[in-house]
Amino acid sequence: MTENKKQKKWIRFRHRVVRNIAYVILYPYSRIKYRIHIEKFKEQKNTPYLILLNHQTPFDQFFVGMSFKGPIYYLATEDIFSMGWLSSLIRYLVAPIPIKKQTSDVKAVKQCIRVAREGGTICIAPEGNRTYSGRTEYMNDSIASLAKMLKLPIALYRIEGGYGAEPRWSDVVRKGKMRGYVSQVIEPDEYKNMSNEELFGIIEKGLYVDEAVADCEFHHKKRAEYLERAMYVCPFCGISRFESENEFCECKNCGAKIEYTPTKEIKGVNCEFPFRFVADWYDYQKDFINKLDVNEYVSAPIYHDEADVFEVIINKKKVPFKSGTQISLYGDKIVFDEGMSDETKLSFDEISAVSVLGRNKANIYFGDKVYQLKGDKRFNALKYVHIYYRHKNITKGNECEQFLGL
Repeated sequence: MTENKKQKKWIRFRHRVVRNIAYVILYPYSRIKYRIHIEKFKEQKNTPYLILLNHQTPFDQFFVGMSFKGPIYYLATEDIFSMGWLSSLIRYLVAPIPIKKQTSDVKAVKQCIRVAREGGTICIAPEGNRTYSGRTEYMNDSIASLAKMLKLPIALYRIEGGYGAEPRWSDVVRKGKMRGYVSQVIEPDEYKNMSNEELFGIIEKGLYVDEAVADCEFHHKKRAEYLERAMYVCPFCGISRFESENEFCECKNCGAKIEYTPTKEIKGVNCEFPFRFVADWYDYQKDFINKLDVNEYVSAPIYHDEADVFEVIINKKKVPFKSGTQISLYGDKIVFDEGMSDETKLSFDEISAVSVLGRNKANIYFGDKVYQLKGDKRFNALKYVHIYYRHKNITKGNECEQFLGL
């Protein structure tokens, strides 16, 4: 054949039908579950947009969809596309744009350009992660260059109160107040002569939300449960384990116990806890790891865990690799079932990225394979990301680098 087969359109009429049906169901559900005030974007008309949002809850994409008319094409990680028939159904119904998390994905960029040329609205969370702390996470400045390629009006969509209602580390939604709205529109004529740095500065400032304030109460009897998915460094005894129940969380090493209050503040129960908000504690934890010499932990592990391990066949399915696996986290490697005949050793030098998916799953990109760790409800996947990036920064001679993967 001398000519390539004509490429099918990404945008389909059924996407609009699915969106309208979903709106009827999800709008009242969202109002009841999250008590969110969703503001309609009345200026949209028939114009396609690049929507950029801060990422707070697993329901954020639906909040955006209820503010805008018509279908929206969301960037989604490979986890969504590796669930067999369910992934095929999602593709058919809403056609999200696949992107590989924590890596540069040229194919995703090309597909965004394709959707934009077809007149579609695209939605991206530049953080690439839901916040663990309540403060907007690190954003890659490449979002500015992508926006310039797409040449669409940019709508900055702010979600406020989401961390109070449903922190990433929690399984429950608390009763409080939320808001979702377009805070700013940047037209192509406004940004075409800007440098990427200038445009990125506007995006970063426009999407930054700090929930480390006692501005509203969020009520639930299990408001501290699974805080240990985010926190693994104790201010009194260092790297540790925590266990939570209802409104309390306790260090299993030294016994320090805190209460997570309805105002999102934390206070010591049997100690003078040095932090007022989880965000302050989270910043201390990152600072602790950024001062840690992980090279001291190449002979003895920093941490032991138990989890099921899957091999992710990208865009297809997940295959069980090892169940009930003993995992050893070192300063330079991750080892599955150490000392056993089927031991698997993953050197950080051969790992290209480690990422957290959802509340507490970890993906490890090792050569041409992707392994996923899925532990119990108390499993902390975040420490694998932090330790890996600390090692990476040191080996590159960037010991003062603060970025730890999120």
